[in-house]
Order: sequence, then C-alpha cells, then structure tokens
Amino acid sequence: MPRARSLFRCESCGASSPTWVGRCPGCQEWNSFVEERVTAAAGPARSAVGAQPIARVGVDRAAVVATGIGELDRVLGGGLVPGSATLLGGEPGIGKSTLALQLAAEMARRGTRVLYASAEESTSQVRARAERLGAVHDDLWLTTEAEVPALVGLVDELAPTLVVVDSIQTVHDPALASAAGSVGQVRECAAALVRLAKERDVSIVLVGHVTKDGALAGPRVLEHLVDTVLGFEGDRHHALRLLRASKHRFGSTEDLGVFEMTGRGLVPVTDPSALFLDDRRADVPGSVVAPVLDGYRPLLVEVQALTTVGLPGQARRLAHGVDAGRLSMVLAVLGERVRFDVSGKDVHALAVGGLRVVEPAADLAIALAVASSLCDQAIPADVVAIGEVGLGGELRQAHQTSRRVAEAARLGFARAIVPRSAPEPPPGIAVLRSATLGEAIALASLPLP
Repeated sequence: MPRARSLFRCESCGASSPTWVGRCPGCQEWNSFVEERVTAAAGPARSAVGAQPIARVGVDRAAVVATGIGELDRVLGGGLVPGSATLLGGEPGIGKSTLALQLAAEMARRGTRVLYASAEESTSQVRARAERLGAVHDDLWLTTEAEVPALVGLVDELAPTLVVVDSIQTVHDPALASAAGSVGQVRECAAALVRLAKERDVSIVLVGHVTKDGALAGPRVLEHLVDTVLGFEGDRHHALRLLRASKHRFGSTEDLGVFEMTGRGLVPVTDPSALFLDDRRADVPGSVVAPVLDGYRPLLVEVQALTTVGLPGQARRLAHGVDAGRLSMVLAVLGERVRFDVSGKDVHALAVGGLRVVEPAADLAIALAVASSLCDQAIPADVVAIGEVGLGGELRQAHQTSRRVAEAARLGFARAIVPRSAPEPPPGIAVLRSATLGEAIALASLPLP
C-alpha cells in the first residue's frame, strides 16, 4: 500500500525540505515553507508508451492560428499553436487581464469559440470591462469556475478553441488538501490544464502573478510545464507596455511586442520609435537619440542628461531607464580620457518613454548627452549615436549596427556617429566615423575642454 509522508515546500521558489525551515535556502524568503503530503509509489511501473527510433517518428507541423493582435502575433511567431499552453505573467495592474480579455474577444470575433475562466472577478465585473474594451461577442463564453475538474467538464461541453484562465494562482483542485495558490495547488492545477491542452488540442493561456522581485510566482516547475512564457512589463506612470517571450517552444524569443495603454484598452504600437520621439525637443542641450536593439527589433530612444552643481564631496549619479553602472563608467572615461570635469557635478541620465536601456551600444549616446549638458550646447537634431565606450576612451562597434542605422534613416535622421569599424550605411544616411570618444564629441559639434 502506498505510504504518505510530509514534505515542506517553499511557496516562492518551489524548493523542498524534509523539515520546516524559517528561511528558504534557495530564494531567502522568510516563513515561505508549507507542508505537503506526498504519497510514495507502490512499486516500479512498466511503460505503456514504449520507445522507437527517432528516424521513424513523424513530424507534425503545427498550424499557427493568428490572434488578430499584431504585436502579440509578432512575439508568438505568428499566433497560437493548437494544443499549446502559454503562461502570461506581469505585475499587478500592468494590464495582463486586459490583454487576455482582448485576446479572447479577438479570437471570438474571428469565429472561434473561447472560454474565459475568471476566478478573480465576478461575471458582472468582467462584462463591464468587456463593454469598455468592445469585447462582447456571442462566441466568448464566461465562467467564474475555480475548480479544475469543473473547468475540464466545461471544455468537454463547449469544445472551445481557446481557454483563458485568469489566474492560475486562484484555481484549485478539491482533491488536494492545500489552499489555492499554494505550491502544490499551482503545480498540479497547471499540470492538469497542460494535459487538457494536449489531449483536447485546445490552446490554453494561463495568467500568472509575479513576486516582488518580478519573477513568476509559484514553483519553478510552472515555467517548465508550459510551452510559452510571456512577460508583460512597463512603468505604471507611462502608457507604454512591453511584451516579451522568455520561453517559446515554437519560435524565437527575440521579438518584442509594444502596446500603449489607453482608455479603450491596449493598442498595438506598430512604430514605437516614432512614439518615443514624438515629444522630443531637439534644441535642448543634453539630448541625443540612441538606436537600441531589443531582441530583433530596433528602437530609437531619446537619451537625456542634466548636470548640476552638487554638494562638495557628495556628487550624485542618478540613472532613470539607463544602467547605473555604465553611467558611472562613462563619466569616469569622460573625466580621465577627455578631461571633462564631472567630479563636482550631480549627473541625471534618463531614457525617455519608460523603456529601459541597458545595452553597451548606448554608451556613446550617454557620453554625448552628458558632454552636451556640460557645454550647454545642443547636439544637431539630425544626429544619432551608436557605440560602446571602452575604458581607454576607444569606441567599439555595437551588435547589428546596420539595422540600427537603417531604422534611423527610416525616421529621417541624416547622420550617425559610429565607431571607425562600423559597416557601410544604407542609402539616405551618412556615417561619421570616430576611433575615440573625444573624436565623437568633436563630430557632434561640441567643444572639447
């Protein structure tokens, strides 16, 4: 007869221990271990599936079903795959439920039956949100059922093409003794829903919560169970929302989806570079445009810098949307290699629009913005800057420089300051080559110290 034993598991990261511990050794969370009952297997089991040579296995080319939301289809590589399970995570209030409801409505509008299971809101709350988003359709079915066996029964009864579960932390299996949201419940409920997707050839989208550190809440195995993991992120103080795939079994994880949060829901942004530069004032010192690359997608972002007199011995370096470590490194190179005096200055650096710019290719733009602010002289409006700054003051070529320059040319920029080794530019834009940071500052029409 199978024997039951106790196992303690962390609710934050899924780490296990035979005894209760106050602080998780994996994620360092306090009081996160809860008890689970584990039943040991009665004996060795024989495989009912067997094995076969890989050469005899047929290839099933899965047909991708477009969702009708362009930026979502971009990230998914064309759309949802029948029989797949997708996990959508993000911070509270960022727009996960809005995106999930708009996805369900768009699929229903295209003539496919969709089941939307909202275990967090009542049917009237979801209906009110659907009316605001224009998401009321006859083929969109709504339930507040939170038990997994009942959800499976509804899928068998309605035979939907898409099932949306909002959220996986609120559904539960009554066969398990633990509460909804616990590690065991999340793991077993997700596994049951993934099996449902494979057996019924239904696409399932699970909405998931995140922890205070931005990681998906629940056991780590949750991300391994599903086929695709999408992260929805953005700054609540900005309308911009970014969608990325950290795992995708059916395509690339290098594409980026951009949305704008409006009063009528999430609107796909087909030209994010134009959005970022929409309110730019080119005649202000301390401003320069940097072509950055997020995955495969080139984006033009305005980088701004402001230098002010700081307290003696207490100069501050404040980075907003740019990497603080790279800002400090660029300031050190400006001071030692180009002789700009930044020792007594407070330096504020900002990537406008809510996008986080962390790649080394933005080093040159940050340096030019700081130099422009120190000189109190604006950089010409038709110039962009691309390049990594080395500790010796040299400029190094950035990854995919050609794509960055092509994006700048598309938006009407005439000149790009690039490292000397950069490739030839596309038609419509000229490159100004420089070997050092000092040369680049001079090419930006700024005086050297």
